[in-house]
Amino acid sequence: MKSTGKSAPVILITGASQGIGAAIAKIFAAELPDARLALVARSEKNLRSVAKACLKLGAQVEIFPGDVTDETSVAAMARAVTKHFGPVDVLINNAGAFESAPLLETSVALFDRMIAVNLRSTFLVSQAFLPAMVKRRRGEVFNVSSIAGLQAYPNGAAYCAAKFGVTGLTAVMRAETKDKGVRVCCVHPGATWTPSWQKSGVKPERIMPAEDVARAILDVYRLGRRTVVEEIILRPQLGDV
Repeated sequence: MKSTGKSAPVILITGASQGIGAAIAKIFAAELPDARLALVARSEKNLRSVAKACLKLGAQVEIFPGDVTDETSVAAMARAVTKHFGPVDVLINNAGAFESAPLLETSVALFDRMIAVNLRSTFLVSQAFLPAMVKRRRGEVFNVSSIAGLQAYPNGAAYCAAKFGVTGLTAVMRAETKDKGVRVCCVHPGATWTPSWQKSGVKPERIMPAEDVARAILDVYRLGRRTVVEEIILRPQLGDV
């Protein structure tokens, strides 16, 4: 059943067209049937597919295709979301990408891509929606970093730099908003089955399903507001790949 009540939470998910983002959208739709979902990603086709699945689960859904690494695009998206749904209650900064190369073989272009899609996007989207949360003294922010944002590894110079940046940015957000009614959580998934792993040769059974990461975020969201989980660290049972 679709809710039209003003109390229904507005949940914005970036990178919602596939992988962890799509899993988050579907689990919120399934378990919070009054949720109003704003799905953001570059691929309109994939967003429509995820939105269709969420609608079948009973949620209200709208898609907002766009580039979250671009300041103008983010500003336009924020205006559109606010006009359609009103203030965002839950912001899930999940947009990201992975490319691997040794430090000495990492081009400036590769480095800039990883910083833009993983870190700059989190910064821009947070700046767009945090002010309304602070003004209302209520809101939830989940920034999806990575195990690579806690522990560096060879051949991951650009990706690790970006994800360590997300980890640091999230810590600052938490420090600056904890007395303003906003809960901020940094999510550190280890190897998770998403499209980026499909040609890796690693079997899906060896790593985590995206649905488990999504459920962890939902479970943290459901906690009473006197409690905040500052970090979620998830790894495959057998350890990192």
